[in-house]
Formats: sequence, structure tokens, C-alpha cells
Amino acid sequence: MYSNMMKFTFIWSFIFALTIQTICSFEYKHHSNEELNQSLQDVHHKCPSITRLYELSEKSVNGWPLTVIEISTNPGEHELLKPEFKYVANMHGNEVLGRELLLRLADYLCNEYRNNNVDIQNLVNNTRIHLLPSLNPDGWELATANLDQNHGSDWLLGRSNLNGIDINRDFPDLDLIAFRHGDKDDFINTLIYHKMQPETRAIVVWLLSNPFVLSANLHGGALVANYPFDETPDGSMNTYTPSADDTTFLHLARTYATNHRRMSHSGTACDQDEDFGKQGGITNGAAWYSVAGGMQDFNYLATNTFEITLELGCDKYPPESQLSKEWEDNKKALLEFINQAHIGAKGLVRDENGMPIDNAIIRVQNITDGVNQIINHDISTTKNGEYWRLLTPGLYEIMAAKSGYLPEVKTVSIEPRNTTATQAKNVHFVLRNLFE
Repeated sequence: MYSNMMKFTFIWSFIFALTIQTICSFEYKHHSNEELNQSLQDVHHKCPSITRLYELSEKSVNGWPLTVIEISTNPGEHELLKPEFKYVANMHGNEVLGRELLLRLADYLCNEYRNNNVDIQNLVNNTRIHLLPSLNPDGWELATANLDQNHGSDWLLGRSNLNGIDINRDFPDLDLIAFRHGDKDDFINTLIYHKMQPETRAIVVWLLSNPFVLSANLHGGALVANYPFDETPDGSMNTYTPSADDTTFLHLARTYATNHRRMSHSGTACDQDEDFGKQGGITNGAAWYSVAGGMQDFNYLATNTFEITLELGCDKYPPESQLSKEWEDNKKALLEFINQAHIGAKGLVRDENGMPIDNAIIRVQNITDGVNQIINHDISTTKNGEYWRLLTPGLYEIMAAKSGYLPEVKTVSIEPRNTTATQAKNVHFVLRNLFE
């Protein structure tokens, strides 16, 4: 009797363990568009309390949904002062590694949250994370169907969308307006009159509808973290073109490159003329080659979002046998980059009655060691009066201002982050109405 009971218990323990292993396992493969959406559904079913699936406002040319998985403690809701982060992959359909990494990342965050991984729980509890594994599912299908005869690091079939348009050249070119110091009306007119592909319009609507703080888009064909600006002001092919937040973007790019297992190492170049490892695995986009109408610069110039571009490897379509290794090479970098949504300062701008002030301007001056340099890139508050200002360690004067109110300036010391749970410094403002 005792022996039979032990045998029965062992069998059920084995079945239970096998079931858990099956549920938690992730298959390293190139997921078709159907399998991609099913994989996201599987993650949602495992972790319904911290995930939500939604589609962007438009589908691909061929009708595929552009599906996003959100990972947060309150899916579907923006939480006050919780920064919003996004990863976008596969905008070039033949550059597929990022697509698989984001599917694996969603699965990993779900599993580790359930397994009480403290670092992952802190990350998810304090950040609203959005993952878009494929912006160009049509291009992916074309690239995959012709893989045998086109395999290699330099082929182009499937790069563009089904209309033959490169999505990463299709965004309104706000760089030229910024370079000539255009005003807000110039930006708005460019947005209104620029004709875009459905995938591009979907991203623009997504960006303008959510208060994203930090982002990266995942590509392939090189091994480097690329930061703004992507376009040169004089039409030259490759001239270093810094943004006003060059110091912060250098930090963001280095964060990914140094946490990647190989990106910052010399000797890992795809082309001997482009050994980015010699410069720490990072590059200014325009110093590499000028790109007009790119998504990275549009994020920075049209919204409050800081975005960099991640080139994840020489082979745009790596074999399935390499996907597990690629995940291990990128895992730490993917996670630590999300944590950078918590650098700098954040806060609320309200009036004397405690009501939020939307579209207030947040302007920053760096006064570290007597520098006294205005960072010529203002950001604006949300409808809830929130702001997030990514900054590297130093001493700053931060001003909140809006027409009709008396501006307020505060001196703020930004300290280095010392743990993964460290939040941005809270700096709140109360503006007095000039007409009351």
C-alpha cells in the first residue's frame, strides 16, 4: 500500500513537472506571422494579470495586425509618473533577430515575474513596457519565402514594405526643420501633409497617443548602438551631428553596448572599415551615414521620446541554431536599457489648486562645474501634468513654464543610479496663475 502510494505520488509529480516545463519553455525558431501572434497570446495566457495584447491603429499593407504586448502591473492603464517604454523590431522585414528577441523577452519577463525574480518584479512594477515584435510582417514573409537564394548579410529582398517603401525613410523629415530652427507650425504642417505608408502612420499615431519616455528600434546588418541625429544638416554623407542631448544619448548607447556580450569589443566588425568595437560599440547615426525620414529622429523631434537604433549583428537572418546564443548575448542589455527609463528627473506640474497643467514646457540648463549650458530640447507635460526628463548625473536648473503662469525654477542634483530599483528623482512644480 505504501509502495503504491509512493509510486502514485511520483507519477503525478513527474507529470506536474513536465507540464510546468512545457508551459515555461520557449522554442527558439523563426516564428511565422501566425506563430508570432500565437506566441504573444501564449505569454498573455500565462501572465494575464501583467500583460495585455493590442493592435496599432492600422494593419500592414497585406492586412497583418501590428500586435503589441504590454507588460505592466496595471495593463491597459497609464499610471501616474510610471514611465512608458517601447521596443520596436523588424521594421526592415529581412532583419529578423529583433523580432525573435522581443518574443523571447516577453516570455522571459512573464516567467521571471511569476518566479519572484526581484529585479524583474521591480522592473515591471515600475515601468509600463510595450513590445512590438514586427512592424513589417509583409517584408518578413517576402524575405523568408526567398531565403534560400538570398541568404547573406547584404541582401535587400523584404527590407521594404509590400509597397516597396523603406519604412525607416518614410517618417516626416523633421530634422531639416529643426536644423533651420523652424517653429511649431512648421512641424505640424509637415505632419499633416507628409504622405505615409500604413505602417508608418500606425507608429506616428501610437507615438502621439502615448507618453513614451524611452525606446529602441532593433535592426540587423551591423553590430552597434546608433544614436541621434541620423541626418546631417548640410547634406553630407557622414558628419557627426549631435542632438542637444548628446551626452544622454551617448550614455544610453553605451548602456546597451557595454551590457551586450560582444558589441563593445574590438574585432567583432561586420566590415573591417566599420569596427565599431574600437569606439565602444556605439556611433552617432549621421557620422555613420545620413538617413532622412528615420524613425529614431522622429521620436526625438516630434515627441518626448528618446530613441536609439540597435544593430544586432552581421547576419540579418541568422540561422535558428544561433537564436539561443543571440538571446544570451542580448538579454542583459535589453533589460538594462529598459531600466534607463528611470534616469534623470520626473514630476508633476500643477497650479495652486492642485490641478494638473498640461503642455507646460520643461527646460533644462546644465550647471555642472560651472558649465551653464542650456539643453536646447524642451519637453512638455502630459494631460496629467507629468513629465520625465532623462539626464545623466550632474547639477541642473530645471524650469517649468506655461503661458499665463509664473515660471518656477529648481536646482536639482542628479545622482548616479545605484540599483535596478532606483527611480528618477522626483521634482514637482506649482505654477501660480498670473491673472488671479
